[in-house]
Amino acid sequence: MARFVIVPQWQGSPSARAMQLIDGAQAIAGDLPRTACTTIDVPLEAGEALDTGVLRYSSILRTRDALEDELARTEPPVIVVGGDCGVSIAAIGAVAEREPSLAVVWFDAHPDLHTPPTSNSGAFGGMALSAVLGEGPASLALAPGTIAPERVILAGARDYETDEESRVADLDIVAIDSADLAEPGAIAEAVAATGAAGVYIHVDLDVLDPAVLTGVTAAVPFGLTVAQLVAAIGAIRATTPLLGATIAGFAPPTPAAAVDDLGAILRVVGALA
Repeated sequence: MARFVIVPQWQGSPSARAMQLIDGAQAIAGDLPRTACTTIDVPLEAGEALDTGVLRYSSILRTRDALEDELARTEPPVIVVGGDCGVSIAAIGAVAEREPSLAVVWFDAHPDLHTPPTSNSGAFGGMALSAVLGEGPASLALAPGTIAPERVILAGARDYETDEESRVADLDIVAIDSADLAEPGAIAEAVAATGAAGVYIHVDLDVLDPAVLTGVTAAVPFGLTVAQLVAAIGAIRATTPLLGATIAGFAPPTPAAAVDDLGAILRVVGALA
């Protein structure tokens, strides 16, 4: 059975609703088997940038260190429940230590490909995929080469900033838009084409259309349905072993809204677990 590590990381988010990521992580955890869950304490103090270009860097680093320690003593498979997208980096790094030939599928409405010099906000959540690829402060990013761009599939992204759009092209990352994900075989074939021995699936819930899930910090129209996301995950798992996963980005505005969205989220959890 999968283990769940709950990381209510909010400090890397650019949103005014960032602290609602705490409520979102706790709401998901409340519907998971308690004996299968471990929660990481996230510092509440603001933290300092320390000349890194990353807002609240010192607090984000403390959370990352705590997550790495927990993952080092937790048997896979592990599903990390955020919090913002920054929680995936340590988790992907832990899996890559066991399986160097690892593909990463990044389901997200946003490509998260900023770096400190290109980010207007300094929010680490918007730099998360760059950090997976080894760019950004060395203490937060994976070692360069851990995950090669040709083993990354960006799925469902539809809200690119200018610097990010050019980076997808420059890095030659495979990007599959929401329309193409209507046919789940396309993403399974893309993962298989990497030749990877296993895959890590990151799901930022804003990849879903706002019509089916509203509790995210930056909703973007024309996203996936729950059925499409679940089918895509299933198609990937049918062709490539799933070695770890993240669910991130749940930020319900109220407890009642959390209840409304949990049915959809638990279907995604079920597809990953």
